[in-house]
Amino acid sequence: MELKIERLDFEMADISGSRFQKVKAENLNFDNVNLAKTQINNANMRGMALNDVNMTESRISDANLSGTEIKNANISHAIIDHVHLFGTEFRNIVHPMEGDGNYNPTGFYKPISFLNCDLSNVQVTNCNLTNMDIRDCDISGLKINGVLIEDLINKNNT
Repeated sequence: MELKIERLDFEMADISGSRFQKVKAENLNFDNVNLAKTQINNANMRGMALNDVNMTESRISDANLSGTEIKNANISHAIIDHVHLFGTEFRNIVHPMEGDGNYNPTGFYKPISFLNCDLSNVQVTNCNLTNMDIRDCDISGLKINGVLIEDLINKNNT
């Protein structure tokens, strides 16, 4: 199949409802755009950069996010399902601050949940784990500040 080569330059345009199928679309630049409810399926997004994005209520599934760096992004109320995260770093994950779109003055936010995840060999460093609840998990080898948790549990059970 031979592709028709065409460079498009849209400014102040509404292309809502457009469809792109079997399209080569490398090195695109979206700046100050509304992509709400956009669906991307079966796409190679390797090396894609998302900066200053609101991904509230987004769904990411069957994705390879290995080596991905996620920082300064609003991904609240999102569902991330069946993804590869090898070598991925999450940094500076914080609650919204006053003035942010999802700020709640009561400080109550829906908890972050990890369900049916393989988090073996994960490193958690300099994080606030206040009120963290770990249930029905294999904790063999789990250490906190160098202390083997199994040993603490066994010590308390004797």
